[in-house]
Amino acid sequence: MADADVVTAMGGSFLGTLSPDLVRDLLSGGSRSEYPSGTTIYRQGSAPRTILVVSGLLRVYMSSPDGRQVTVRYARGHDVLGIAVLVGGPADVGVQTLARSTLYRLDPAVLTAAARRDGRVAWALAEELNRRLYENLQQTAVNAFGSVRQRVALHVLDLASAQQGPGDALVAHVSQQDLAEAVGSVREVVARVLRDLRLAGLVATGPDGIQVLDPAGLHDQTWNAAAP
Repeated sequence: MADADVVTAMGGSFLGTLSPDLVRDLLSGGSRSEYPSGTTIYRQGSAPRTILVVSGLLRVYMSSPDGRQVTVRYARGHDVLGIAVLVGGPADVGVQTLARSTLYRLDPAVLTAAARRDGRVAWALAEELNRRLYENLQQTAVNAFGSVRQRVALHVLDLASAQQGPGDALVAHVSQQDLAEAVGSVREVVARVLRDLRLAGLVATGPDGIQVLDPAGLHDQTWNAAAP
């Protein structure tokens, strides 16, 4: 029997809307794992996996041939990773934990078989893929049109996660001037944003860079923060 927090996460995900029998099959055939921050749990081209995020924060990213990275999605508790690969096969993305995370690995064969025999399950998967598409479009809009606060939060989180090793602190090694240039602003404005984020307990600043104290809270700033 799955742990109570796994059952709660399942109920809060889109999978919780499926039939009780299918939910029970998914829970009974899954396995729980705990990961420290900075752990890569999926690499480009790996076999497809379907993962329920019980707690924590993860990012899905793509890498260029020269090693640069771009985040394409963040995932938090009650999110499900790996739905697209059920249809399209292995993806050229990696998945990394940004905070200590609890994950529940589901059997993709159970979900795929259910979708093929039950149109309601197939439609639920289609709705989830549609949500992910809209989320990616919104992420693109933040990159292009977001407030300075949103762009700073996103860039700091992206830089810190790209530089993080397993179990390391989440630190973006970047100067305020370089950060300002990266987000298309000036150092004075970026300094004010960092001060506000520091006062909110989301980051700490120092000579070595910007440490992310609350990854989930900083991620919230990329979506919900008012323009400074």
